[in-house]
Amino acid sequence: MELIYFILCAFGLTNILVYGSIFNKIRPKHHFFHCPMCMGFWVGAILLATNHYTELFTFECNLYNAFVLGCLSSGTSYILSMLFGDKGVRHEIHGS
Repeated sequence: MELIYFILCAFGLTNILVYGSIFNKIRPKHHFFHCPMCMGFWVGAILLATNHYTELFTFECNLYNAFVLGCLSSGTSYILSMLFGDKGVRHEIHGS
C-alpha cells in the first residue's frame, strides 16, 4: 500500500509542478520543467528525502532508493499523465 501512496503523491506533485497554472509566471521555459518524466524523477527523489515527515510511506533513505524511487516516480507520472488529462480519461484517436 505504501508504494501506491508514493506513486499517487508523486503523480499529484508532478502534475502540479508541470501543469499547474499557479507556477506559470515562475516556471522556467526549459523543457525539463514542462516534462512529467523529467520532473517526476526529481519529485520521487524529493519525496524520499522528506518521507520521514509522513506515515503514508516509509522507505530507507539511501542513494539506491533515491534512484529507484525517482525512476518509479518518473515512469508512473509520465504514464498517468498520458492516460489522464484535465477532463478525465484521455481518448484521443491517433490516425495513421
